[in-house]
Amino acid sequence: MTEGWFPYEPSKPVKLIPPIVLAYIGDAIYEVAVRQYLISLPNLKPNHLHKAATGLVSAKAQSRILGLLDSELTDDEKNIVRQGRNAKSGSVPKNADVLEYRHATAFECLVGYLYYTDQHDRLRELIHIGIRQMQR
Repeated sequence: MTEGWFPYEPSKPVKLIPPIVLAYIGDAIYEVAVRQYLISLPNLKPNHLHKAATGLVSAKAQSRILGLLDSELTDDEKNIVRQGRNAKSGSVPKNADVLEYRHATAFECLVGYLYYTDQHDRLRELIHIGIRQMQR
């Protein structure tokens, strides 16, 4: 991984990082991407920003985005998604069912994987496609 804005790298090769850990960082990366997208829009007030962000980062929204992206994914990305979907996290949020939560975790795992493998252009592309599709 090349040194970016924050110089810490994973403690082991990306392929050896558990999918749930990739989802952990993927959740944060996706949240920042959504906030950057929302701030790029004109005339949004803080309470609108929060409501709009929640609509894009919820487990339900992430699950839907993953479904919308399925035909766009490479075989390698589909494999990462499968690993993320099958990861055991030990909990399910109160606002999502188990299937939505597993798909959201799979999406976050993919985001974390693309981030740590320096596939930032691909990451931006998929997030852009997902957000655009959700805004329709």
